[in-house]
Amino acid sequence: MIPVTPRISLDESELEESFIRASGPGGQNVNKVSTAVQLRFDMRNSGSLPEAVKERLARIAGRRLTNDGVIIIVAQRFRTQERNREDAVARLVEMIREAAVVPITRRPTRPTLGSKLRRLEGKAKRSGIKAGRRDKLSMGGDD
Repeated sequence: MIPVTPRISLDESELEESFIRASGPGGQNVNKVSTAVQLRFDMRNSGSLPEAVKERLARIAGRRLTNDGVIIIVAQRFRTQERNREDAVARLVEMIREAAVVPITRRPTRPTLGSKLRRLEGKAKRSGIKAGRRDKLSMGGDD
């Protein structure tokens, strides 16, 4: 089991890994060794996640989510399979952690009387400053 939050943990059998050739760093091995990891997690059929978390996770996953509800994460940052594997799992866990946080719903509020008055006082003061800059003679229009 992979711990995600105190209440959520993933069963390792729900993760499917396949190793592919990576682009980028790898030296002489880059064309011979499959070091990149493609991690697949079937989110829709997962028993580890509550429905609300699944909905938020689908939004967070974005284009990494297939039409079948499978999240695909490709990790090829490192030169070794093991480190790429750890990176892919860490990224998935971080994504699920983010989805586990329930967003705070915004309650519409109204500005207080004091804040309205302060705003209007500021506007009046600014207006006075600008009015003082105007040239009294050129306001007539007959130059």
